[in-house]
Parts: sequence; structure tokens; C-alpha cells
Amino acid sequence: MFPVLTNFYARWRVECGVVALLHEDRDSPPEHLLQSIWQHQRLLRDRLKTLDGLPVRVFHPGFQSLEGGPDFRGAIVQIGNRPPCTGDVEVDLRPGGWHAHGHDRNPAFANVILHVIWEGDHTANGAPPTLPLQQTLDAPLGELSFWLGGEAAQVFPEQTRGKCCVPLRGMELERLVVLLHEAAQVRLQSKAAQFQARARQAGWEQSLWEGLFRALGYKHNAWPMQRLAELRPFWSVRRDGKLALQARFFGLCGLLPVELTRSQSATDAYLKQVWDHWWRERDEFSDYVLPRALWHLHGLRPANHPQRRVALASLWALGGNIAGKLERWCGLDLPQATLESSLLETLQVEPDDFWSWHCTFRSARLKKLQPLLGPARATDLAVNVVLPWLWSRAAEGRNDTVRRSLERRYFSWSAAEDNAVLRLARQRLLGGAPRRVLTSAAAQQGLIQIVRDFCDRSNALCENCNLPALAGTWCSVGKPKT
Repeated sequence: MFPVLTNFYARWRVECGVVALLHEDRDSPPEHLLQSIWQHQRLLRDRLKTLDGLPVRVFHPGFQSLEGGPDFRGAIVQIGNRPPCTGDVEVDLRPGGWHAHGHDRNPAFANVILHVIWEGDHTANGAPPTLPLQQTLDAPLGELSFWLGGEAAQVFPEQTRGKCCVPLRGMELERLVVLLHEAAQVRLQSKAAQFQARARQAGWEQSLWEGLFRALGYKHNAWPMQRLAELRPFWSVRRDGKLALQARFFGLCGLLPVELTRSQSATDAYLKQVWDHWWRERDEFSDYVLPRALWHLHGLRPANHPQRRVALASLWALGGNIAGKLERWCGLDLPQATLESSLLETLQVEPDDFWSWHCTFRSARLKKLQPLLGPARATDLAVNVVLPWLWSRAAEGRNDTVRRSLERRYFSWSAAEDNAVLRLARQRLLGGAPRRVLTSAAAQQGLIQIVRDFCDRSNALCENCNLPALAGTWCSVGKPKT
């Protein structure tokens, strides 16, 4: 065991809470330490047994999730004599956490195959097999706590990286960018083909509305937002002013609060006005109201809350011909310096008396006015909706000049905000490469396409995945023969 450090800085780390001073005989580790122990497998792996005495073999601990739901996704575990299976892992200090934290009632935990705990003597009723770690650490608890405060615990475990990591992270940056851009070209055309297919059924304008609404839903609320767009015949049938249209949008979404705040007079006044419009027509539209349970409302940044995004969608609808605005933007001869700001201006809406100052019906008034659409979301809309939709129209019309112009815009667009898919991909595929390696939105799109084509079709052990061989070929000859 390492000697205990007692210098000023060591004591300061403990006093500031950077690391916890834990005692083996009487302390439980903080949950984040237990999660790090599991992620890095700081365990005597041949001694792992469930509370029922079944041996546990961990082929892969899974990938830590920071977006709610189980702590680790995609783990591969064998319990007893059962075949190895893939699923999620939840980490709690004790068995009771399964019920106390509501995992038993949360559908997001339906795929949990192992409940990892610090200590306990029985599996919680209805919980998956439970694995205690207290007696299987590969070092004393205090030493592991000290390790948590160091750099090693923050680095993605080498043994959990993809098999393609070695050739990809050793690749020259210029060659890597070429590969990512080729994957991005595939992604652009794939999205364009999706718009074209939908346009054949519902028309080009409707396919655009659905794409824009779906993008406003982010990952968790894409489907209810798309369904709202599919209800366009109902919310666009009459335009009785902004407030009436907003009421119809919120009513159809099922997102209208049924009670006043009783503490925020401005909010309650607006909500009363919205209900004054909705109650008159809700019976007419009752068959089309979305169930509130369809929406994912927990763990979201306030600015990304569906209520604020629905408000933005309603103002787009109020403005009318958004397809025509984007077609005019496409025809402008824009210098690179103003390209992105011009799209933001095209998609931006006028300030709203309520929603420019609030993120939700219940949130406090913001200190200053916030536009409903920012540069980061405009970039996501550009690469996922606007440019693929316009490209698809140009391709169908055999207008190669416009198509090539749109491709230049696509490949020159600045990088979007980072996200969980990109962070994990940089760790697994690119050996922990920094965010700045992905110099453009197209490079980000290319990496996402690679994840969808290969990582999502394999498992954490990269079984039957052809990407390592393809990456090796690309790395050795520059570009594979086709």
C-alpha cells in the first residue's frame, strides 16, 4: 500500500473535496468513485459473484452514459452458466437504490442486466442480478480514492477502445479528415434521399417542415416533434393570430400545464390567455392530441425544453413560407464570412413577449432577452435539414451547379456543438483525440456516420466489425480501391 501523503497540497485536495478521505473499515465510497472503479475494472475480476452466488464474467463494462438512464450502456456480461449477453449496468451504493431511485418504474432501465452495488446481502425485489464490489477491489479503498483524483481515472480505459483505434489514431490528420469527409458525403446523400422519399408521399414543403420539427426535438423528442409536423393540416388550417396558433400547438402537443404557478403573475397571465384560446377548440382536435407521456422532459437543459422549441415552431408556422425563404437563401451569392449568419437570420423569428424571456411555462423570467434560435442550433439545422433538403431538390432537378454550391457550403460549415455520440466516438475510435480534431461540421457528421455504419452494428467488443480492416487499408495506401 502507498504511504499516506501529508503535505500541504495533499491535505488541500481533501479539504477542497477534490478527493475523499475514505476509511476502509467504516466508509462507503461516493457513487462516482464506484462508477470509476467499474469503468476501469479496478477489481479482482476472477472473484466476482452476485449476491446469489453466481460467478460473473465481465467481457466489457459498457460505456458510461451522462444523459440519464442507466450508468453504463452496451456492457457484455456473463452470469453463471448463461450465455454472455449485452445490456445496461446500473451502479448504486446498496440494493435499495433500485427502488429508492425509481429504476423499477422507469422504462429506461428495462434493459439493465446487472445491478452493481458497494455492499448488500440480498437482491432488491424485481431487480436484475446484483453484484457487490466491496470485497473484490484490486486496491484498498483509500488508495482508489487517491487514484480517482489523478489523471489515470479520467482517461478512457485503453482496453475498452475499439479495435479500429490503433490505425485511426495513428493516421495523419489530413488523411483522417479526407476519410471523415467521404463519410460525411454519404451522410449528406442519405439524408437527402430520406427527404426525397418523403416528398414523393407528402410534397417537398411538408418534408421540410417534418425535418425542421424533428431536428428541434433533439435526440429524445424527435418523434413527437415530427408527429406535430405531420399534424400540419390541423394547425395550419386557420391563422387567428400568434396567441391562438401557439395555443393550438401546445394543445396538440399535450404540453399545456393544467394549473397556474400561483407565484408568477406574468406566467399565469400568459397561460390564462393560451387556455382561453385552447379550450374553445380542444374538443375539435381531441383525437389528435399527443399523450404527455410521449415527451422526454427530464434531464434537459432549460433552453432545450420541448415547450420552448414548440414555441419556436409555432412562430415559424406563423411566418408562413419557410421553404421559399430557404430557396432564396440558397440562391444568394454569399461569402464564407456571412454564410452561417445569413442562415441564422433567415430562420430567426421576431422576439416573443413570453418565450424570449422564458424557457418553460414554469421557469423564472430570464435576466435578459434570449433569441429562440441560436447559432449552435442553426448549425445543426443546416447540416441535418436545410442543406440536405436543398441538395435533394437540386439533385432531382439535375441542377449540378446548385448541388455543387450546396456541397461547398456543407463542407465549409463550422463545427457544431459537441455531443455524447461524438465524445464517445473520439474516445473509442480516435484514441481520445481532442474536440478540435473535428475541424468542421462535416467532419463531425462523417464521424457520426462511421458510428452508425459500424459501431451501432457491432457490440462493445467490435465483433464481426470490418472497420478495423478498412481503417488499416486506408492508413496503409491512402485510399482503398473501389
